[in-house]
Amino acid sequence: MSDLFRRITVNPKQCGGRPCIRGMRIRVSDVLDLFASGLSAEQILEEMPDLEADDLKAALLYASRKLNHPVLVA
Repeated sequence: MSDLFRRITVNPKQCGGRPCIRGMRIRVSDVLDLFASGLSAEQILEEMPDLEADDLKAALLYASRKLNHPVLVA
């Protein structure tokens, strides 16, 4: 599973430093937005032929891990 995280890159000089897929200008948020708008993995891969199935898994895993943190109550 850690291999999937290698597919997510962050470069301050690219896409405003937002997480991208394999150094391309396809942001993790772009992939998530496509899923949220109802596209299936197959449709996303058809729409963006530079992506691979593991890229989609990596985007979902990245988002899941970013959101899974403890909430501190003051």
